Amino acid sequence: MYKKKILIISSIFFFIFNTSSQSIENKIIFKIDDQIISSLDIEKEYKYLTALNPNIKDSNQEEIIKLSKRSLIQEKIKKIEIKKNFKNLKVPEEFLLQILRNVYSRIGLKNLDEFKKYLKINQIGFEDVKNKLTIEALWNELILIKFTSKIRINESDLKKKLERDMNKILKSYLMSEIVFEISNLKDLDKKFLEISETIKNEGFDFAALKYSLSQTSNIGGKLDWIKENSLNKNIKEAIKDLEINDFTNPIAIQGGFLVLQINDIKDTKIEIDTEKELQRLIDFERNNQLNQYSKIYFNKVKKNIQINEL
Repeated sequence: MYKKKILIISSIFFFIFNTSSQSIENKIIFKIDDQIISSLDIEKEYKYLTALNPNIKDSNQEEIIKLSKRSLIQEKIKKIEIKKNFKNLKVPEEFLLQILRNVYSRIGLKNLDEFKKYLKINQIGFEDVKNKLTIEALWNELILIKFTSKIRINESDLKKKLERDMNKILKSYLMSEIVFEISNLKDLDKKFLEISETIKNEGFDFAALKYSLSQTSNIGGKLDWIKENSLNKNIKEAIKDLEINDFTNPIAIQGGFLVLQINDIKDTKIEIDTEKELQRLIDFERNNQLNQYSKIYFNKVKKNIQINEL
């Protein structure tokens, strides 16, 4: 069942630690309905964020602690909603292994054994990782169930697009993203200036952790390689003259704004298998729409949950 489901892009990165530290006084910091977040949880999250994003190790400690709290709160909110919708809180082992491959390949590791060693060095429990990935997988399944019927994809336009690009050499981009919202358009310039200064002073990884509402925020906003024929007109225009390490001005998207940084560029020839390439374009568009629904639904759920800082 899960093999046939579309994975929401870059939505599987949540953070786990074992409970080996005895030196930290463990106090309850947040109560979120029937879920709690302790000082030990926050300390572990802090360690993992800096381990997974080494570029932020020299960033402000208090800021990283705030980001750790946000990450844990998001996780607890999802867990509460999952429990309301699923009786069985398990996913197939094979599916979890597929997700794990995505995780360790993103941080430059070649196989599961290397990943387990990496986790052990950082005092992270492998079973805890699997449990957290299960929460994210079930959240994605919930989004699929609720919103698949609302997805609208014009296959005819995608086919025409594919025919135009076939046998051409196209660029592929390795990018990172920051997705943000503002309550008033008048605040856009001020908000972007704030984000830009953080990128310049602390790096894009830290800025994504601090400002991004995307599910990629906890991994510094990192995305997979994306072919230019998968990008919409506005994004193509925004990145066309950028060089590696440059970032865009805000790009208007549904429900907010997007800032992209170019991490690498390569030339790619379109696959000859037209059916496979068409399916890739369909999946990419479906994932984009599902990501938007995921963000909207999360914000709706969050409004109905009592979050108390103790």
